[in-house]
Amino acid sequence: MPGEDAWELVFPPGVLRRNEDMEEVRAMLDAGEIDIAVDELRWLLSGCRDLLEAHRLLGEIALADDDLPLARAHFGYAYEMGLEAIRQASDFTGRLPYARPANQAFLEAGKGLSLALQRLGDTAAAGRVVQQLLALDPSDPLSLGGGGMRDEG
Repeated sequence: MPGEDAWELVFPPGVLRRNEDMEEVRAMLDAGEIDIAVDELRWLLSGCRDLLEAHRLLGEIALADDDLPLARAHFGYAYEMGLEAIRQASDFTGRLPYARPANQAFLEAGKGLSLALQRLGDTAAAGRVVQQLLALDPSDPLSLGGGGMRDEG
């Protein structure tokens, strides 16, 4: 962001074209139509693998169903997409604040990944993810630090 030590993820056009579809998916989830939302998310991903929020939502659904390998896969994919975007910005030196809406799905996917890893018994990997997230946003808006991460699921 100009004049700030803060960065914001920028999504490719294919992701932006699916904003309305994602709003519909969020409405389905709010209405408890999980199976229909999952089908829609899978369909959206078949046309755009870079839809980070779709991976995050599928990860949350899998985590709620205690399907830890699937949760780890979706959260991990979304998390790695965000890290790759950061690596591509060769001049990245700042923060990736949660307060910026474009960063939220990535940071939430990281939290989900750390929870899935923790539940799978890989506490070292979970800790590395938490450290990375706290380095990107030290304000800790997702309550990751302070004596360990809380598992709210």
